Amino acid sequence: MSVFDPVYIGVDEFGLPTSVSLIERNMLIGGEPGAGKSSLVNTIVAHLVLSHDCDLVLMDPKQVEMWQWQKSAKVFVGPDIVKAISVLRRLQILMDKLYEQLRRWDRRKIERGDAFRPIALVIDELAYFSATVGDKKLRELFSELLRDLVARGRAVGIIVIAATQRPSSDIIPTSLRDLFAWRFAGRCTTDASSDIVLGRGWADKGYTTTSVDPNNRGLGLLLAEDGVPALVKPAYLDDFECARIAAYAAMLRASDIPVSVRMPVAA
Repeated sequence: MSVFDPVYIGVDEFGLPTSVSLIERNMLIGGEPGAGKSSLVNTIVAHLVLSHDCDLVLMDPKQVEMWQWQKSAKVFVGPDIVKAISVLRRLQILMDKLYEQLRRWDRRKIERGDAFRPIALVIDELAYFSATVGDKKLRELFSELLRDLVARGRAVGIIVIAATQRPSSDIIPTSLRDLFAWRFAGRCTTDASSDIVLGRGWADKGYTTTSVDPNNRGLGLLLAEDGVPALVKPAYLDDFECARIAAYAAMLRASDIPVSVRMPVAA
């Protein structure tokens, strides 16, 4: 598998498979507690850990949502905003060096097969770092560094996937939130909350997740390539399935042999 390949998300309302391309894109995932945000995050990370050409940086303040992928990640950050800021600074420095490399190649963006690998920065419960822990100065610094990565990182293969509950301006600065091209809104209690995830005006056009059955966890609206929100039910991986994929991915990443030429392990 490759990070340049479309990532399978789930099925649409007609039962047809839905995939999105993440290379040169960023994704914001939002919804009320229990809406299935972390489940979608894990479905995406499952593709990324099996991609032989992608490095992962994971930030999970709850520690348990993405802990199973820790062995396949270059860095895993728990509930530590100081470490999170340090990691973002390192990514910022790396991003500038990668742009220097592109200039030497007389190119404007990363391509499949390049010497350096895309990096996926996946953050679950973004609000913990941007609005909850630490003092105001640390939270603002975290948001500023993340905004720079989202704004400038796409061409060198830095992909940011961030999940939170209600990504209002007090949680995520508008200047950061509006940079996310792809959006997924799980169930929200109000049209305003749904619009905060998808973008202003979609509820007035009939695209809102307030009507999603609270018992239908995971169902939501995906705003991606088509440019119009589509009802999608993301795939679900339970803990056992995540553990099996994580173990297999860790084994593959311990070898220099590309994933694409390896046979799957026995069931």
